[in-house]
Amino acid sequence: MVSSRTIVVAAVVAVAALLVGYTAFEMASVPGCVTGPTPTSFTVNGRTYAFTYVAACEPQREAGLMNKKVTNSTTMLFAFPTFSKWAFWMSDTNTSLDMIWINATGNAGRVVYLALGTTPYSTDNQTPTAPANYVIEAKAGFAAANGIQDGTVVRFS
Repeated sequence: MVSSRTIVVAAVVAVAALLVGYTAFEMASVPGCVTGPTPTSFTVNGRTYAFTYVAACEPQREAGLMNKKVTNSTTMLFAFPTFSKWAFWMSDTNTSLDMIWINATGNAGRVVYLALGTTPYSTDNQTPTAPANYVIEAKAGFAAANGIQDGTVVRFS
């Protein structure tokens, strides 16, 4: 017969193992900085746009376009050091945005997911269905005005 003390010890060990595993998972899911050069502009369907903002490290990515004035010409690049399904939200962002996830290698990639016309100030996660290493944010309507959809080729410079 198993003693109640043995059951308690086994339960404590199991909980500790779960906590260690969860902590390791969380730390692995926080990306660091992009170490190489990041693009300063992009071309899509024959039109070239300069990035207004570039976020290549976690503090910059966390701030995003929160509390910034966003105009029709504002574009922000979020660059990640690895491919993943990076989730975004609209906390403290005062205008509706288009979010464009891009899976790129070298100077070109393809759009793998779009969140169009997001809700200002929302804390709902916008999570792509495919991994990406770049996300472009622009004022809502940017994707439609530029013919951007899943599979669209985006070139970076």
